[in-house]
Amino acid sequence: MKDLLKNREQGSGNRDQSPRSQRNGVGYLAEEQPQILRLASLPQDDSRERMKRLSVAAGFAALLLVAGCRQDMQNQPKIIPQRGSEMFADHRGARPQVVNTVARGQLHEDSYFYTGVVQGANGYREERNEMPFPVTVEVLKRGEERFNIYCTPCHSRVGNGLGAIVDRGYKPAANLHDQVRTTEPLSHYFYVMTHGYGAMPDYSAQLTPEDRWAVAAYIRALQLSQAATAMDVPAGVQVKDLKDLAPKDRQEWAQPWALPSTAVQAYPPVSKEGYPGMAPANPADPAIKIPQSKQ
Repeated sequence: MKDLLKNREQGSGNRDQSPRSQRNGVGYLAEEQPQILRLASLPQDDSRERMKRLSVAAGFAALLLVAGCRQDMQNQPKIIPQRGSEMFADHRGARPQVVNTVARGQLHEDSYFYTGVVQGANGYREERNEMPFPVTVEVLKRGEERFNIYCTPCHSRVGNGLGAIVDRGYKPAANLHDQVRTTEPLSHYFYVMTHGYGAMPDYSAQLTPEDRWAVAAYIRALQLSQAATAMDVPAGVQVKDLKDLAPKDRQEWAQPWALPSTAVQAYPPVSKEGYPGMAPANPADPAIKIPQSKQ
C-alpha cells in the first residue's frame, strides 16, 4: 500500500516538474488542443461559399416544387359548371352530347308517352285522344290528388277556372268544361302541363310524365262528371239533383258559377269560345282557325 502511494506521489511530482506543465488560458496544453478547435481556427471562406451554394440549390429546388404544385392545383382534371377548361382544345367546359349515346334514365323510346304528340302525315305534330297506358282507379286517384295540389289554386276543384287566385284579383283560368276544352284531345292537357300555355307556366318540374297523364285522365273524368246526363247513368241507379244534395245554407253550390268582383279579364270574352264562369259552357261551334302554313 505504501509502495502504491509512493508511486502516485512520484507520478504527480513528475507531471508538475515536466516542461509541458506550462498551460494555456483555457486549461489545455497548447500541444494537445482538440481537433475541433483547430478547425475553428482555420479560415471560414470555404465554409461560407459552401453554405451559399447549398442555399441557392435548396431555393431552386423549392421553386421547382412550388411551380409543379401550382400547375397541378390550377389545372385539375375536373369540369366546373359555366366555366372554361384547359383540358379540351376548344376550351369549353360544357361538352356536347356524344353522338349516338343516351344518358342513363333518358331512353325515351315511347315518344308519345314523353311528349304527348306524334308526327302526322303532313309532318306537323298531332295530339291524340288516347292514353299511353291503361287507366285504372289507382291512376284516377293519383290524378285527382295531383290535380287538387297543383291545379285547384287556378282552376278550382271542379275545373271551372274560379280558383282561389281569382278571388284575389288574378285573371280567371281556363274553364275546363267549356266547348273548347271538352273537345280537346286527351294529350292536349299533357302537352300544356309539359310546356305551359299562355299565362300558365309549365309543370314538368312538379309532375312526372306518369303524373301528367294521370291528371289528364282525371280532367276527362271531371268533364264527364260535370256534363253527365240521365242517359249516362247505369240502369237501376238512382240519381239525385244537386239542389237536393246541397245543404240548405249552401244552395249557391247548385247555382250557375259566377265570377267574383275581383276577377280580371285581360280581353273581352268571345261568346262562341266560352269563358270562365259560364254555366253551362256556351256556344256550340267555337271558332277555330288553322294558320295558312299548316293547311
